[in-house]
Amino acid sequence: MEERKMRVAITHGDTNGVGYELIYKVFSAPEMLELCTPIVYGSPKIAAYYRKALNVETAFSIISSAEDVHEGRLNLLTCFDEEVKVEMGRPTPESAEAGRKALERALADMQEGHFDGLVLAPLADNSTAVSPGLQVLIDEKLRVAIATKSNSLKDVAAEVTKENLVEQASVLHAMLKRDLRISNPRVALLALNPGADGTEETEAIAPAVGELVAGGKQVFGPYAADDFFGTGKYEAFDAVLAMYYDQGVAPFKALSADENVVFVAGLPTPVAMPGIGPSFEQVGHGTIDENSLRHAIYNVIDVARNRTNYDAPLANPLPKLYHEKRDESEKVRFAIPKKREGKEPSAAKAEAQKPDAEPTKG
Repeated sequence: MEERKMRVAITHGDTNGVGYELIYKVFSAPEMLELCTPIVYGSPKIAAYYRKALNVETAFSIISSAEDVHEGRLNLLTCFDEEVKVEMGRPTPESAEAGRKALERALADMQEGHFDGLVLAPLADNSTAVSPGLQVLIDEKLRVAIATKSNSLKDVAAEVTKENLVEQASVLHAMLKRDLRISNPRVALLALNPGADGTEETEAIAPAVGELVAGGKQVFGPYAADDFFGTGKYEAFDAVLAMYYDQGVAPFKALSADENVVFVAGLPTPVAMPGIGPSFEQVGHGTIDENSLRHAIYNVIDVARNRTNYDAPLANPLPKLYHEKRDESEKVRFAIPKKREGKEPSAAKAEAQKPDAEPTKG
C-alpha cells in the first residue's frame, strides 16, 4: 500500500435508518480523520437533510469518484442523482433501494481497488451482498461464524456436510492467522444435535474435524452448544463455527458487548459491518450508540494492516538460497550410508577419477 492514510469506504445503508446518524457521530471526533480517509457512498442531498435534521456541524466534501478523495475530510461520493424522499424511522422500498445503490457502487469500486476497507452501514440485506464470504461475529472475547446459510431450520442438516465444514473452517482458520495475526489458532466446531451424537456428528462433523487436524490445524469438536457456552468452554478457543444461525448468534449476543462487529472473511478487501440493524425506532432521537460502527472501521483498518504485515515476508522469497541449502542436505543424507558401510566410491565416481585412456595405436 502507498504511504498514505487508510481509505475506508462506508455505505450509507437504508436512508430512513440510522446510517447517516452513525456516520456523523463517529466523524464528529477529529481523531477519526487522523486515523483514516473516509469515503461515504451515498447522496449529498440526503446527507445534507440529515445534517440539518440532526443539527450537526460535521462538514463533507462532495466527490464523484473515489480517486478524488480529500484527506482530512469526510468525503461523500454521489451514487445516484434521483430524488429520494426521506421518512426518518420508516422503512420504505425507496429507502432500501437507495441503500442498495450505494452498496452496488461501493462493491464495484472495491473490485477496482479504490480503497483499503469497506464498512456497510445498516441495511436489511447487507448480508446477501457479501454472500461469497464467511460472516464472523466479533467482539473482544468471542468470535462466532455460521457454517450454513439456510434461513429455514429444516434445510440446515442438508448443508452440514464434511466438505462444507472443511471449507468454512479453513476460511475461518485463515482469517484468524492472516487477518487477526493469531499464530496458532484454536477453532471449535459445534454439534448440530443435542448430545452431539447424531448422524451429522458421526458422518460429517467429526470427519471434518479429523481432516482439518490431519492438515495441521488445531480444530476440535463437535461440542454440544448448551454445555459449550454454558460452562465457558468457548473461552479456550479463538473462534467457534456454529452449525446454524440461532445456535451461534443467540449466545454471541448474550455474551458480547454492544460494540460487536460482523466481519466478512475470505474476501480480497476487508469488509465489516456494525452488529446492529437499521434501528428505525431510534432514528433522530440521539440515543443510538455509534461504537459498533466505529469498531467496524477499526476492524477493517487493523485487518488491512495485518494482511500487509503478514504478506510482506512472503513477497520476496529466496528460492535459490533455499534450494542450495536443501541440495546440500540431500548430499549429506546420501553420503552417510556410504561412509558407514565403508564402501569404495561408486563405479561411476571411480571411473570419473581415472586418467584419460591413452589413444589407441594404429
